Amino acid sequence: MLADGMKQRGHQVEIWSPAPVFHRLPGSRFVKKWLGYIDEFILFPLQVKRRLKKVPKDTLFVFTDHALGPWVPLIQNRFHVIHCHDFIAQQSALGEVPENPTSWTGRQYQRLIREGFSRGKHFISVSENTKKILHRFLPEPPRDSEVVYNGMNQKFEPKDVSVRVDVAKKTGINLTAGYLLHVGGNQWYKNRVGVVEIYDAWRKRQQAVLPLLLIGENPDHALTQRIAQSKYKSDIHTITAANDDLVRAAYAGASVLIFPSLAEGFGWPIAEAMASGCPVVTTNQAPMTEVSGGAAFLIDRRPFEASKTESWATEAARKVDEVIRLTDDERKRAIASGLENIKRFNTNVAIDRIEEIYRRILSKR
Repeated sequence: MLADGMKQRGHQVEIWSPAPVFHRLPGSRFVKKWLGYIDEFILFPLQVKRRLKKVPKDTLFVFTDHALGPWVPLIQNRFHVIHCHDFIAQQSALGEVPENPTSWTGRQYQRLIREGFSRGKHFISVSENTKKILHRFLPEPPRDSEVVYNGMNQKFEPKDVSVRVDVAKKTGINLTAGYLLHVGGNQWYKNRVGVVEIYDAWRKRQQAVLPLLLIGENPDHALTQRIAQSKYKSDIHTITAANDDLVRAAYAGASVLIFPSLAEGFGWPIAEAMASGCPVVTTNQAPMTEVSGGAAFLIDRRPFEASKTESWATEAARKVDEVIRLTDDERKRAIASGLENIKRFNTNVAIDRIEEIYRRILSKR
């Protein structure tokens, strides 16, 4: 997105990245992993140092993620900017996230990344929450630190509830009365197990029988086990390898999106669901609150202590039920609020703002 956007605005763009040389050699997955490190940490820096001799002095070096920190020292005295998405791995490595303990080697790798991006001077974060965490990690205030929200690169729009017929045909599930939806992968912070817990608690509360659709990766062991334990497992459906058209239709036809993430850098499904006219239930912590902009229905973060999860799910289910029971007018107001909120996430606006920051960095001496 950045490369295409800058090319469209008349800039010359080159993408530098480590090439697989040693990684191509035969070997086990473990061996190839370490061969890849040779490509990344030995060959690539040598290539960069050689190429730097031929690069004009007014070149801006853009790191598309702070995880590329190990290479920041190579150009720290040249014009540069570092994009920051989320610091979940960094926080986990520092023991700040009990749900995601990190191995010794993982902690050393995150330290290497942190020491690298800490040498940077110019940063762009995808949310105020990411910016706040970034500043905790830096040894001194950066010269520039801006927030530019992500821009949606697909078209999401509200549709009539008849779109459920299309989703039903593609999935083979009866969805005419509506359904609860979650979109996300198996990363621990997506809290897919928590989604099933909320669904179970919601089904216990009332007589309505609406299915739950989990769109994303094939369920991991924890999710598979939790679904198998559910009294309502016959109404829980995992949809994998969903194409973009199906995802867009699923958002537009859903009764509610349940997105109880434990952590995010941004939280794309919140914005995508709102753009599709789907009410959202999400966690009452940043950046979910920042992205939802007051247009979502908020629940507490799932507690780490197992003894507290049942009461958490019960309270979250009450909020889901509140959305399900909205009157037509109330639902229309909730949808309108979401549509107004997502106007902030425009790709062209984001690229224009990023270009403005790039130019400002280049103007400094």
